[in-house]
Amino acid sequence: MLFVDAINVKIRDGQVANRPIYVVMAVTAEGHRDILGIWAGDGGEGAKYWLSVFTDLKNRGVDDVLMLVCDGLKGLPEAVEAVWPRTIVQTCVVHLLRNSFRHAARQDWDKIAKVLKPVCTAPNEAAASERFGEFQEAWGKKYPAVIRLWENAWAEFVPFLSFDVEIRKVICSTNAIESVNARIRKAVRARGHFPNEAAAMKCVYMALMSLDPTGKGRKRWTIRWKAPLNAFQIAFEGRLTPAAN
Repeated sequence: MLFVDAINVKIRDGQVANRPIYVVMAVTAEGHRDILGIWAGDGGEGAKYWLSVFTDLKNRGVDDVLMLVCDGLKGLPEAVEAVWPRTIVQTCVVHLLRNSFRHAARQDWDKIAKVLKPVCTAPNEAAASERFGEFQEAWGKKYPAVIRLWENAWAEFVPFLSFDVEIRKVICSTNAIESVNARIRKAVRARGHFPNEAAAMKCVYMALMSLDPTGKGRKRWTIRWKAPLNAFQIAFEGRLTPAAN
């Protein structure tokens, strides 16, 4: 699996502005977590940008990707299709829920979460569509922006519904990359803003290099991924090495 996420940093380039730095993290067939690279953006990235990123990864040896989890980044699915045609692009469910709450009043968050939970836990896409219809009836008039958000993300939201519960768990959790992001955010906040892009990239790089210096976390991580890896072995038969067992 590949996880693609962005960390916003403040860069002083004439004036201080937020700029994204993208982190691409892989989980290998052996269950190891591996940071494949970091790339700076300007917030307006499209298919051409992502095509260059994924082509770079493929040229460095990433021959196949079963699933790629991201947060609805513009142009990314088209780029993935060009580089790894068999890869399933999956919208991060947690990020989709968080984005939904941004369009709603705080006092309605719990109510919205309660109605959306059956959509995310539906046994299949047809059932999810029915539950989403119920959500639309209940909240469509008050929060049309939330409905539009889900409709735009639907094609990349539903793929995980056809998989085993173990695969669903790793998709519906941000644990895979949130611990990495937390370390990066801590380092970035300590410095406030950066004079240029190179300084910001160096800070993020140094934060990543300090991850898990003893290797104990790597062992725990591999153990936690045993069940999902076996589920992937069955779902994507012939595309994983025997090391996934």
